[in-house]
Amino acid sequence: MLRIVLTFVSVGLLQSYPAQSEWSLAIHGGAGGVPKDLPAAEVQQIKDTLRKALDAGRQILSSGGTSVDAVEKAVRVMEDSGVLNAGRGAVLNHKGFAELDAAIMNGRDHKAGAVAALRHIANPVGLARLVMDRSPHVLMVAEGAEEFALEQGVALVPETYFVTERRRHDLEQEIASEHKSLTQNNLPWHPVGTVGAVALDEKGDLAAATSTGGLTNKHFGRVGDSPLIGAGTYAENGVCAISATGAGEVFIRYTAAADTCARVRYRKESIDSAAKEVIALLKAAGGDGGMIAMDASGHVAMPYSSQTMLRGEVSSRSQAHIVVETVEP
Repeated sequence: MLRIVLTFVSVGLLQSYPAQSEWSLAIHGGAGGVPKDLPAAEVQQIKDTLRKALDAGRQILSSGGTSVDAVEKAVRVMEDSGVLNAGRGAVLNHKGFAELDAAIMNGRDHKAGAVAALRHIANPVGLARLVMDRSPHVLMVAEGAEEFALEQGVALVPETYFVTERRRHDLEQEIASEHKSLTQNNLPWHPVGTVGAVALDEKGDLAAATSTGGLTNKHFGRVGDSPLIGAGTYAENGVCAISATGAGEVFIRYTAAADTCARVRYRKESIDSAAKEVIALLKAAGGDGGMIAMDASGHVAMPYSSQTMLRGEVSSRSQAHIVVETVEP
């Protein structure tokens, strides 16, 4: 496995902040890693996307903005990229189109918004934010969610907007592998993940957001853990913020995000210990993946049991960096 670590310095990144103005941001681009045979141009796009997402969130936090705005913006950048498993470029279901899920949560007041099984929304995390801010609900799905989007002035996009040549190729290989009774591990690159962000702003508020296309060749209507509060996404001030990626069905059954925070809150475990224990528990149950986890002081843990996880972090106390690791096809 080749590990690539990119470090960059943005304007104001190394500025010294007083204790009450400290902030922190972490992102992930999904469990799985980058295959060695992926075209160099696409690998560079992935690196650039993670860098841009991290910097977009950093700009908000370093200027006194909220953690909710920061995680939404960072995830939007990744949804727009066309090279990650969220928004444009998300994986395709068995019928050949993308079905998108997302969630966002504010740790200050436990407000949350989530959407699932979307087919025509370019930025699912943005619609999840509208569900949180402009409706009495937490989770909206499919046509109902898209009708709500129209009510809120969000334009719909055609299904073709999300489809890239790589994702079409992935689907064709997955379907072919079914006929040959092969496992998903025989694919050149099978992303089991999603994208997400967690943040702490200078007011001490935590937030988390997650967005995904789910699994290649999934059954029409399947929903994973990302939009389920407490499974793939969770935030609670004074405790932790979580965005998960991996085998969604197992993350749902074990309420992975909420369990991690409960270990911090009730057992007084460190965020490192709690996150690592939960990921180990999920692996033992047959669910590979990972999570980005942040505690009330902005400390970040990024455990994973998959081959690797695309990830990055930045704070008022440290330079920004991303980690991209290649894996054998």
